[in-house]
Amino acid sequence: MSGIEWPGPTFLGRLGQDSLKDLMDIGVLFHYPQHRALLRQGDNSRHVLLILDGIVKVVTTSENGYDMLTAIRVRGDLVGEMAAFEDRPRSSSVIAIRPVTAHLIQWPQLDAFLSRHPDARREILRMQSTRLRWANQRRLDFGAYEAPTRFARVLGELTQTYGHPVDGASGKSRKLGVTITQAELASLAGIALPTAQKTLAELSRRGVVERGRRTLVIKDVPQLMRIAKLVD
Repeated sequence: MSGIEWPGPTFLGRLGQDSLKDLMDIGVLFHYPQHRALLRQGDNSRHVLLILDGIVKVVTTSENGYDMLTAIRVRGDLVGEMAAFEDRPRSSSVIAIRPVTAHLIQWPQLDAFLSRHPDARREILRMQSTRLRWANQRRLDFGAYEAPTRFARVLGELTQTYGHPVDGASGKSRKLGVTITQAELASLAGIALPTAQKTLAELSRRGVVERGRRTLVIKDVPQLMRIAKLVD
């Protein structure tokens, strides 16, 4: 497992080989079917999960029952660490978008591992800082930009993080590497579903995106970034 190449931006992708090998020697391997909740909001459990394969979404439910998608996590990512560190109920649910293989590590094991590997503790701090920056940017976008621009910014950042080059296409095209619904994109952008649908239709009409049944291809990434005001 330590010989696998993990995505660079993820927790496992940033660990040194010694820390990675030690981490893989603790915990228990679990397999979760599509749509299964790996972690549930409100639970008092303190274990964490290392996503080894598959994709999950992080969903927070309000008191009146509104579900908000707050993040996407992929192979190499760590989830559940907030409840583990704080010893408080989980603030969100983590749900499998497609079948997931994950390494379950109990808090005492993780705490001991981090004591042995200060580099891993630093990477967790860096990971949490990156996630806080993402959340802060979404709050800033809400006040600074109109809804269509916020939608484009979320789509642009997802493309930068999870996009894959399209075979046989120009360098401008990338396929979004996660399956995400229009409702979930709207939730990430903090806009109404009809607005997200209208914005996506307009991007499609302009040749910026191409929609499939379960896929989304960004046909013109530079143009999307300009619309999103992510580049000058």
